[in-house]
Amino acid sequence: MIPTSRPQILLVSSAACGHCADAELVLKKARAEGLVDLEVVDAESARGTALVARHRPAMFPLTLLEGEFFSAGRLPRGLLSRVLGVARARI
Repeated sequence: MIPTSRPQILLVSSAACGHCADAELVLKKARAEGLVDLEVVDAESARGTALVARHRPAMFPLTLLEGEFFSAGRLPRGLLSRVLGVARARI
């Protein structure tokens, strides 16, 4: 694995989830701008199931930042902007 200074975000997403689609769109934009490294995992996959069992989100998507719980449900864009140190308009 190549070291990076960008925050690592893992998104556990479920099919037909509006909040998941929105979070994925926002995070893919942030990745394209070089703000984050992003991995999207299907909640139905073996890895997704294990992450759901570990973090027990009340809603999807489950968002992990640097391997730690960041949010469940609608992605908190304001908090994400503060954590990334960028203007909210960019997120």
